Amino acid sequence: MTASTDGIGLAIAQNLGRHGASVMVSSRKEDNVEKAVQQLQAEGLDVEGMVCHVGKSSDRAAILESTVKRWGGLDILVSNAAVNPYLGPIANCPEKTWDKIFDINLKSSFLMFQACQPHFQARGGGSAVFVASFLGFQQYPLLGPYSVSKTALIGLTKVLATEMGSDNIRVNCIAPGWITTKFAEKLAARENKQHVIEEYGKKYLENTPLGRFGSAEEMGGVVSFLSSDEATYITGETIVLSGGFPTRL
Repeated sequence: MTASTDGIGLAIAQNLGRHGASVMVSSRKEDNVEKAVQQLQAEGLDVEGMVCHVGKSSDRAAILESTVKRWGGLDILVSNAAVNPYLGPIANCPEKTWDKIFDINLKSSFLMFQACQPHFQARGGGSAVFVASFLGFQQYPLLGPYSVSKTALIGLTKVLATEMGSDNIRVNCIAPGWITTKFAEKLAARENKQHVIEEYGKKYLENTPLGRFGSAEEMGGVVSFLSSDEATYITGETIVLSGGFPTRL
């Protein structure tokens, strides 16, 4: 799993482990990895961890090699890494910032899947789950580059599912709505635009039938289901977990 030591990623790793999966968690920071591994192992879960910056090919290769060596093969990929270093009009987004968003949010997911593909084939199939966002369907002002990257990730899911089906490799996606995580908190605090994000949050709640934000824990069960033998006839799908917030594409 990429980006799996906090928030949605950690909740997914925890849920997978509770359902019997052996999980390799990762983060760019060693302290985060150690903390997550200790927490999950304390529950009796079969978990190991590694430092992995998904934008680095050497890190991607290392975590895959260690995972296969540790457990003898690979059945599941969960790609959760994402960044959003920009909050503003899309037309003003600097090229370097645009490249960073797409390198991490889209390209790294594709490259991780590409590296996992032969290992899935060796096992007779596998499951990949990408973590997108409801913003891949419903765009908010000032969040354009992030939204476009998530829309592209949803498209990548469909293309890979179409091409990988003959190898019994399933590819699905989840699109979380507004989830209360540190990622969301950092976004709200950026560039003194907290009032803008608060206004978005207010509108979100006004248009959400369940009337609340989601929790990271509510994401984990869906990924575990999509990765399990209960979902062997599901591929190419994006499940929106937004409390009923209306989405469109």
